[in-house]
Amino acid sequence: MSDFKEIRAAIRKFRNARDWMQFHSPKNLAASIVIEAAELLEHFQWESLEESEQKAKQQKEAIAEEIADVAIYLIELADNLDIDLPSAIRVKLTKNAEKYPVKRSRGSSKKYTEYSIDTAAE
Repeated sequence: MSDFKEIRAAIRKFRNARDWMQFHSPKNLAASIVIEAAELLEHFQWESLEESEQKAKQQKEAIAEEIADVAIYLIELADNLDIDLPSAIRVKLTKNAEKYPVKRSRGSSKKYTEYSIDTAAE
């Protein structure tokens, strides 16, 4: 069994033992993802780039917990919606590779919609 399947099964077991499925609608799980992501961001609020990198090292365990909270809710949302998350990630990476070809995107933070329409030069 893959690590992902084991983690998904552990999330189900944890939720089901507490009879929480009744609260885990798509809306509630999506909201929980955003809330936990905000808690993650709070660790870096008002920090410079250098300060945020230092804080990431100093508070690694607490930050890891927030990242785990986001992942748990995300995995459960995908599971509840019958979305194969690893497959969805692979499909999205393929689409992103098309939107962000290396020649145009390397070292750039531009969104793909900002690239020139002329692709003949590539």
